[in-house]
Amino acid sequence: MQEFQLIAIFLFILFLLLGTGVWVGLALMGVAFVGMELFTSRPAGDTMLTTIWTASSSWTLTALPLFIWMGEILYRTRLSEDMFRGLSPWMARLPGGLVHTNIVGCTVFAAVSGSSAATLTTVGKMSIPELRSRDYPEIMIIGTLTGAATLGLMIPPSLTLIVYGVTINESISKLFIAGILPGLVLAAMFMSYVAIYSKVSKNWNPKPEPRLTFAEKVQNSRFLIPVLLLISVVIGSMYLGYATATEAAAFGVLGSLTLAASQGSLSWSTFTASLMGATRTSAMIALILAGAAFLSLSMGFTGLPRALAELIAVWELSRFELLMVLLVFYIVIGCFLDGISSVVLTMAVVEPMIRQAGIDVIWFGIFIVVVVEMAQITPPIGFNLFVMQGMTKHEMNYIAKAAIPMFMIMVVMVFVLIAFPDLATWLPENMRQRPNP
Repeated sequence: MQEFQLIAIFLFILFLLLGTGVWVGLALMGVAFVGMELFTSRPAGDTMLTTIWTASSSWTLTALPLFIWMGEILYRTRLSEDMFRGLSPWMARLPGGLVHTNIVGCTVFAAVSGSSAATLTTVGKMSIPELRSRDYPEIMIIGTLTGAATLGLMIPPSLTLIVYGVTINESISKLFIAGILPGLVLAAMFMSYVAIYSKVSKNWNPKPEPRLTFAEKVQNSRFLIPVLLLISVVIGSMYLGYATATEAAAFGVLGSLTLAASQGSLSWSTFTASLMGATRTSAMIALILAGAAFLSLSMGFTGLPRALAELIAVWELSRFELLMVLLVFYIVIGCFLDGISSVVLTMAVVEPMIRQAGIDVIWFGIFIVVVVEMAQITPPIGFNLFVMQGMTKHEMNYIAKAAIPMFMIMVVMVFVLIAFPDLATWLPENMRQRPNP
């Protein structure tokens, strides 16, 4: 039972550091340093310096700040207004009406941003007043927006998938492509729920939208053309093998700058604000990744991951049983940690387990993103709940209640992924890929 004693010691040190307000990245380094000093004979200081430098100088990691910057630029444009004007004529006639603009808008913006919070804020700042003015049920406005914004974690470019790929040394491009079909299926499941709710709810009585001709709908759709072109360039260049994830991110930054300039939204103040916002977020994530890399190495030296993998083997859990254990595990820790921290904190232990169980690491990346999406709308630390509370001033309990149906749909999505693994693996297995230079 020595491995459980090690886990208890590591968790005690981690929560002690986090409880005293230490940054997550530094807390991970602290746990790793103590583990190296107490349980190995290797020089902790030299090892820490080498590991942090190696993790921070990774070529794959260069995609991260570029995708973050692309999202920051678009966040400061009129993209949300243009999306609503372009989408609303097509959504109005669907069962559920304009509530679908929350889901489709989040899906579109998720494809040019890697952040759930940025997706929620960008789409919400335009759709919430518009939907309220048309008397749509408040609980559906809040619930669909809170849940659909989590698509920013799955549909490429996803910051969580970049972090996962760097942590396990897997192709970022393949992970991005793997997230496309599951992301679209999850969006379709959200829309199906809205359609069903609109038919069975007694409180559904929005103001009717004026009928538009097909030509008028097409004319309004011109507002969507620039962002759809940007999505095509970023994702298409990776899928067709013309660009790596880093090069696609550079194209995305140039495209978002062009889009902002064409809208008249690009000024020196917005440019510097987007650059500083991207720098802060990138530095935070890079510090967490550096701490996670040192923690992974430290755990490797202690033999803990190998011991746990052997213990799981002794239990003779089937792949399904292991996935159910991991599902509950990630939902629980997601109540207390953000998604990126949950991924980097656990991969050192979880990766050997899934590899030994024969679980595809690309597929598991999508599985873990769905579960991390649940954590974004799970009290008490669900980040999307806090963002929505700041935007609407509702009580946290009300927002969490509104998001429960979306949480349950994500649970169903987990079982869909398990039943149909090709949903996540078919595209990356059939993509053309150019190796990193």
